[in-house]
Amino acid sequence: MTIDRRNALRLTSLAVAGAGTATAPAVAARAAGPRAGSGRPTARQLVLTGKRTAADIPDVLVPGTPYFVHYELRDADGEPAGTESAQCTPVTVGPDGAFVLASLVLLLADGMLTASTAFARPLPALTEVLVAPRRWSHLFAVTGGTGAYDAATGSVTIEHLSREDDVLTVDLD
Repeated sequence: MTIDRRNALRLTSLAVAGAGTATAPAVAARAAGPRAGSGRPTARQLVLTGKRTAADIPDVLVPGTPYFVHYELRDADGEPAGTESAQCTPVTVGPDGAFVLASLVLLLADGMLTASTAFARPLPALTEVLVAPRRWSHLFAVTGGTGAYDAATGSVTIEHLSREDDVLTVDLD
């Protein structure tokens, strides 16, 4: 199945809007951290696990051809915590991997976090195997947020454990 850029963006938008809304009431208390009296979030860390539920990663990455991924997130107790969606665009592709620009949206019960990065990604043939997958990680800079994450700053580290599983460590200033 071929998905053009416009349809990929629509699917990502629908996934973020729909999936996060379904889980929002159940996770408000668990995902929220304390707030300082100034109205800005206090320094805190969220560790979430993700299970990939949608993606359109091509077998061969092509510069300028975007792809997306979508994960359902769970907290440390295994309870639903929201969704993770990323739109990625390879800039260069070589025999050892690609250099990719990516925008990330974490839709949590108490707000949304956005982040951005540029990173070296191993080629799908190396990372998408079902047996003995290659672990890899990358770091996003938090670019903002809404709700409890209004004006958020910090970072998001994503460690890809396998084709379907990742761990997100969100460090907020």
